[in-house]
Amino acid sequence: MTQTRFDVLTIGNAIVDIIAPVEAGFIEREGMSEGIMHLIDTDRAEDLYGKMPLGRQQISGGSAANTAAGVASLGGRAAFIGKVADDPLGDVFEADLDTIGVHYSTSRLKNGALTARSMIFLSEDGERTMNTYLGACHQLTEQDIKPDEIGGAAITYMEGFLWDPVEAKKAFVLAAHYAHKNERAAAFTLSDPFCVDRYRAEFLDLIRSKTIDYVFANVHELKSLYQTDDLGEAVREIAKDAELAAITMGADGAMAVYNGEVTS
Repeated sequence: MTQTRFDVLTIGNAIVDIIAPVEAGFIEREGMSEGIMHLIDTDRAEDLYGKMPLGRQQISGGSAANTAAGVASLGGRAAFIGKVADDPLGDVFEADLDTIGVHYSTSRLKNGALTARSMIFLSEDGERTMNTYLGACHQLTEQDIKPDEIGGAAITYMEGFLWDPVEAKKAFVLAAHYAHKNERAAAFTLSDPFCVDRYRAEFLDLIRSKTIDYVFANVHELKSLYQTDDLGEAVREIAKDAELAAITMGADGAMAVYNGEVTS
């Protein structure tokens, strides 16, 4: 086994959050439903971005990228793989990761979709209305998975939010292959109950085939995975299927299941 370069390498959606206050009537004029998240296309993304005030905040994010940022903030060696475009928001994303010390070297998408962004409009009463454009982040492919990066990470952690695109699925499986080839662990977060509902059979296959070693979930996601309302039953099932599972329980804390043993 080679020496590790990174404590954690994460793979997922590369998204820039753009936050701006808007005046009364803006949400209605733009045909949005206040307080709702809207998925939008390229034309709509460019139009809304152009209408945001210059005082907007631009903060890089995405579930797995935020995990890498958290690792770095605690003094860990973190890396991230995710796709942005060769555009100004791609510059923002790359600069943000560099500033916080997260290794990031994924090649940029050229002559295609724009960098993903979630435009968050704040009404005067503080209500948030989100418009999310996934764009370039859904263009991740096997070509973006570098054997030396995966092989140099103690844990490669991937997010369920990026399980929709077929090419991204292939990239995830390849990353897990490189991790295991180098005797490293592959981890996966279920991300959201809606992701589990769409891909339950595929997620279970990832775990039961040992493509994934470690599973991260909250109570709702875990119950959805095993189609039960009984948390105890879901925990017993994940204990049989996964080497290690970490389950968050809101105000009740969290539990870990390792080789069939539960610690809370």
